[in-house]
Amino acid sequence: MAEASRLDGLTSWNADWTGLKVAVLGLGVTGFAVADTLTELGAEVLVLAPARDDDRARILEVIGARLVTDPLEQVPAELVEFDPELVVASPGFHPDHPVLEWAAAGSVPVWGDIELAWRVRDKVNAAAWVLVTGTNGKTTTTQLAATFLAANGLRAAPCGNIGVPVLDAVRDPQGFDVLVVELSSYQLHHVPVDGPGALHPLASVCLNLADDHLDWHGSFEGYRDAKAKVYANTKVACVYNRADEATRRMVEDADVEEGARAIGFGLDVPGPSDFGVVEGILCDRAFLDDRQRSALEIATVDELEPRGLAAPHIVQNILAASALARAAGVPVGIIHDALGEFRLDAHRIETVAVSGGIRWIDDSKATNPHAAEASLKAFGTVVWIVGGLLKGVDADALVAAHVGRLRAAVVIGADRAELVAAFTRHAPGLPLFEVLADDTERVMPEAVALAAAVAEPGDTVLLAPAAASMDQFTDYADRGRRFTEAVTTMLGGAGHDDTSDPADERG
Repeated sequence: MAEASRLDGLTSWNADWTGLKVAVLGLGVTGFAVADTLTELGAEVLVLAPARDDDRARILEVIGARLVTDPLEQVPAELVEFDPELVVASPGFHPDHPVLEWAAAGSVPVWGDIELAWRVRDKVNAAAWVLVTGTNGKTTTTQLAATFLAANGLRAAPCGNIGVPVLDAVRDPQGFDVLVVELSSYQLHHVPVDGPGALHPLASVCLNLADDHLDWHGSFEGYRDAKAKVYANTKVACVYNRADEATRRMVEDADVEEGARAIGFGLDVPGPSDFGVVEGILCDRAFLDDRQRSALEIATVDELEPRGLAAPHIVQNILAASALARAAGVPVGIIHDALGEFRLDAHRIETVAVSGGIRWIDDSKATNPHAAEASLKAFGTVVWIVGGLLKGVDADALVAAHVGRLRAAVVIGADRAELVAAFTRHAPGLPLFEVLADDTERVMPEAVALAAAVAEPGDTVLLAPAAASMDQFTDYADRGRRFTEAVTTMLGGAGHDDTSDPADERG
């Protein structure tokens, strides 16, 4: 095991990493970025992966890292023999994984890729970091904030849990001024709040907090505590959700740098030091001198509607991202103009078709009940396609809260029984359909056909699964693509064929 003093001194790309023995757990996108970075630094790297990726394995051999492919159900002998000074774990590995428990028992330090990236962030130039977490809305808020920063002439990169490893952004040859880092609770679990590896972000936000990933963290408290780390050591602005008391308490409990401000956002009228909405106008009442008596206009809800950005949870994302950008000095006029060019990613309340007065919406990204609730609230009468892997989360309250807006429900996925029982309890008279097919090719065509049979003009057929997708699909994007294909096939290629807009019935 490395002496603590050596690891404590590794806080720069230019520090002496030579010969440091590091075990890297995982060979996905993150694990590969970690191994590539460490070998470039001169460390001795052993990669442990439960499955072999041939392309990455070949590259590991070229760059000089060793690979052990093993189910990792127990500690591999090669790891014990390697006797690492440090373990860097990819985000998906549970804290009780045998390798991580072995490291803890032997007092071998465990880092995540985020800590490593922070320590070596000065390879080109040390960019400021803006941190985004929350149960839902992380990716949209990250993209919005990066868009606003870039529109102001800054070289900004969205990275982290959004799909681009932070280490890849740190090593970009041209460098960045700001990194907008989306952080999952898995990544935050390994982030220290003090010491040489602690992050010191310019601004940070936890958008919301609801039950999710309880199977990974072991409890809601564990999940909450991981999310709360996002605010530690913030320099300028801790942005929180006024409608979510848990995020306010996180800010109140955080140890931040002197001068950092708490900035609230919400759909209600903002107070001084807040962002909010006044008579359909998104306002900044935080970053101006006369915030006691005035506010700055960012945009109007009417402007956002044609761009698909007027759903309440998207407006919240815009307000949060605006607060982060304003903390970095972006003028409100720049934010307003940038919103004119912004488009949501695929599978986020995406309109697939409007035909016969029925709107078909793909919100496959709604992978937990909290996200599905936000989606349901955005529309009037809904035929709801729901289900998948619930990840240990109870969807009973979600069903109970929204049966009043449902025309019917179509249940898919491995955890159908729990959802069917919830609908039976709370809406015994609701038309309820189960897709029994396990064949990936058949699931969405059957779900779409069942929804089409009961939907009426003015309804929205909403794919908002409230569950993960890996039981029947590759990922949420695969699930959304298959939904879109099934709708398009059923409609014979028809798209927007009428002038009525069911979006006007949004609640």
